[in-house]
Amino acid sequence: MTNYVYIATSLDGFIATPNGGLDWLNDIPNPDQSDYGFADFMAGIDAIVMGRKTFDIVAGFEPWAYDKPVFVLSHSLKSLPASIQKCNVELIQGNPQAVVQQLHQHGFQNLYIDGGQTIRNFLDFNLVDDLIITRIPVLLGNGIPLFGILERNQIFSHLKTEIYNDTLVKSHYQRKLEKEN
Repeated sequence: MTNYVYIATSLDGFIATPNGGLDWLNDIPNPDQSDYGFADFMAGIDAIVMGRKTFDIVAGFEPWAYDKPVFVLSHSLKSLPASIQKCNVELIQGNPQAVVQQLHQHGFQNLYIDGGQTIRNFLDFNLVDDLIITRIPVLLGNGIPLFGILERNQIFSHLKTEIYNDTLVKSHYQRKLEKEN
């Protein structure tokens, strides 16, 4: 059972502009139309848990971006848009621990956690096992940060780093388990 974060940030640690914009991600040269390892990552994922704000953005993608089950974590969203209802998407509520327990009981063991606030909530519950962060060489100066204030330190080990197009730096970290006393 592993909970993964796979996300891109600016050099100064922002995942979006102050208004949630992601246009800066489209400015990256990609002459080979690479997915930068995303398909390989998704091959090991059973389901996606994303927050409502992230869902609002990806719900507008044509075609729908995911072939895995998507669980939208929201207390305010009461129904899914008609365009999404035929996709494998469900609304879910609860704190991160309850959500993980519920999804694991339904056989979803490897979860992709997506969305700034959702990631921060899962970190608060110490429920992020692996961080895969791609640094984009741009300084946004302001925006939505990936990380916020944590109640306690969380220690991760570096597993590997890959460089794509001499531009993107993708690093994979794994949470160290706390020593038992």
